[in-house]
Amino acid sequence: MNRHWNSYLNQTLSRRELLKVSSAGFGSVALAGLLAQEQASAAATDPLAVKAPHFPARAKRVIFLFMHGGPSQVDTFDYKPLLKRDHGKPLPFARPKVVSSETFNLLQSPWAFKQYGQSGAWVSDLFPETAKCVDDMCFIKSMYGSNSRHGGALLELHTGSDTFIRPSMGSWVTYGLGTENASMPGYLTICPTQSHGGANNFGSAFLPAPYAGTSIGSVGIAAKDARIPFISNKETPRPIQRMEIDYSQALNRKQLESTGPDRALEGRIESFELAFRMQTESPDLQDLSKETDATRKLYGLDNPITEDFGRQCLMARRFSEKGVRFVQVSHTYKWDQHENLKRDHSQNAAEVDKPIAGLLKDLKSRGLLEDTLVIWGGEFGRTPTAQGSDGRDHNPEAFTMWMAGGGVKPGLSYGATDDYGYYSVVDKVHFHDLHATILHLLGMDHLKLTYRYAGRDFRLTDVHGNVVKDILA
Repeated sequence: MNRHWNSYLNQTLSRRELLKVSSAGFGSVALAGLLAQEQASAAATDPLAVKAPHFPARAKRVIFLFMHGGPSQVDTFDYKPLLKRDHGKPLPFARPKVVSSETFNLLQSPWAFKQYGQSGAWVSDLFPETAKCVDDMCFIKSMYGSNSRHGGALLELHTGSDTFIRPSMGSWVTYGLGTENASMPGYLTICPTQSHGGANNFGSAFLPAPYAGTSIGSVGIAAKDARIPFISNKETPRPIQRMEIDYSQALNRKQLESTGPDRALEGRIESFELAFRMQTESPDLQDLSKETDATRKLYGLDNPITEDFGRQCLMARRFSEKGVRFVQVSHTYKWDQHENLKRDHSQNAAEVDKPIAGLLKDLKSRGLLEDTLVIWGGEFGRTPTAQGSDGRDHNPEAFTMWMAGGGVKPGLSYGATDDYGYYSVVDKVHFHDLHATILHLLGMDHLKLTYRYAGRDFRLTDVHGNVVKDILA
């Protein structure tokens, strides 16, 4: 094709010659136009229909492992040997404003750190199983946020705003891409928190209702008892259900014609249709009994300590494998150690370590990790200084998150905190930058993924955010 064009560059082309050398290009343009029309038509009737990304995506789906409460970076993945050397001494620089009571002198980590894998990533003894997967992981050690309180920090992590009700990142992702499984919601959240923003952390706000997260259980409900509610109807045969839904939908649409746009009513219309389809898909997806003993053991379902979180992680893999676009798994609300750091962080890590490693290994063995973006982290970190005798306060100035699969560089540790882990100082990454990067990996430009509401165009990153290009594979 290029040779043809080069030979004609300095000539005047006839209409016949132009069509001859351009025929393949015209065909591609026509095909792209037809595909775009088909997708636009589908989206007009089904808001969760698959939509084309802005550019080729590295990831197709997301699994977010949320550690509610704020894990301590200096006790997990951000090794700071000076903490041990200077244990008990005053912090040698000014402290940031924190939310709780005054913290005191430097507190060394109760856990030893070791280097793992070919990448040599530092991991504490809290995560011996996850440590075996470091060569598949990309650590961001220079995260920071804007809010030191749980409520504001959770909202900022999940929605990009710590002060206003905004759509969650899972909602933005499904709004931008739709879902690959028409019989399931595009966004599922397993055992989510009911505090610190509650449903606003997985709500769709001003985006249409179908983009909101569908919760499976909630905090306080054992994962084995968590189910999508009201999904089966053994009393009414499906043909009769279909007739009942068709009649109610006809009434709803007639009401919509008379009232004009009504977000709540439109959401009910879509939810009725989706709920009907889910009866055939979701019960089987939530049934883990068909998994092999080896798989169940891989996730820790054979151990009462790891069984609950392991079940959540296994469900997340099953949902993702069947085309659900965004799945969140929450370890709620356990990581807020203002005291009893050694006891409670040990218990927390014991509950999640093996299931997390099992998820990564399982995704990789099935060829899913390549296009599944796994994200781990909490709403902020902890102070390297002591609160009481054995605790750490909230610290939004520095914390660690990691990602795996989905187009990030494996075996990379990006960014750095100061010598004690109080401030992010090298290649700082704000939540807005994280969101921009997640969207980029999914093939979306965060500047273009907008929704018109109240007279302005909104986006997940608001007026902020830069893609962290150095972590892209």
